[in-house]
Amino acid sequence: MPAENAIRIAVFARAPVAGAAKTRLIPLLGTEGAAALQQHLIARTLATACAVPDARVTLWVAGDTAHPYVAAVAARFGVAVAAQVGTDLGARMGHAFEAAGAPLVLIGTDCPQLAVEDLAADAAALAGNDVVIQPASDGGYVLIGLTRPQPALFESIDWGGPQVLQQTQARIAALGLRCALRPVLDDLDTPTDFQRALAAGLLDRAE
Repeated sequence: MPAENAIRIAVFARAPVAGAAKTRLIPLLGTEGAAALQQHLIARTLATACAVPDARVTLWVAGDTAHPYVAAVAARFGVAVAAQVGTDLGARMGHAFEAAGAPLVLIGTDCPQLAVEDLAADAAALAGNDVVIQPASDGGYVLIGLTRPQPALFESIDWGGPQVLQQTQARIAALGLRCALRPVLDDLDTPTDFQRALAAGLLDRAE
C-alpha cells in the first residue's frame, strides 16, 4: 500500500497472563478463563484493525511482551509488536503517539463491539479535526485518534475512573483542539459487561 495512504492503528493490549489479565472477570471466569478471554479480545481487535483498508497496525503490549501468545497472534496477523512504556496509561498512550507518528488511531482490546466501519470513520474524522474520540458507556473511551502528538492531553487524568472522558474533553477545550465525538460503545470489563457481550454474540468465536 502507498505509505501516504496508510492509516496507523495502535492496538493497546495487556499480555494474557493468568491472574494479571481481565482481573475483574476472574471471579466469574477464573484466572485461566480470564486470560483466555484476553486472548480472544486481542485476536478479535487485531482482526478488526487489520480489516480496515490501508491499515498499518502495531500491537502495543503491557506486561510480558515475550508471552508466547503475543508472538503467535502478531505472526498470525502480520503486525509489529512494541512494548508500552510509561508509569500510567496516559504516559503509555502519549509515548505511543510520539513513537508511532501521527495521525494515529489508538484502541484498546476491551470493546468487541468496535467494528471496521467505526475505525474507518474515526480515521476519516481526523481529516478535519485534531482529535477523534469514541466514548465508552462507562465514562471512558474505547478509541482516541490524534493528528499529531499531544502529551498534555494525557496528563493528570483519573485513568480507570468514570470521569476520564469528561476530564479529557476539558483538556481538549483548554488546549484549543478540534474534536470529533463518535457514537458511544460498550467496554467489556465486568461480569455484567461479559453477559451483555455474550448475549450480543460478540464472544461466540475467536476472530
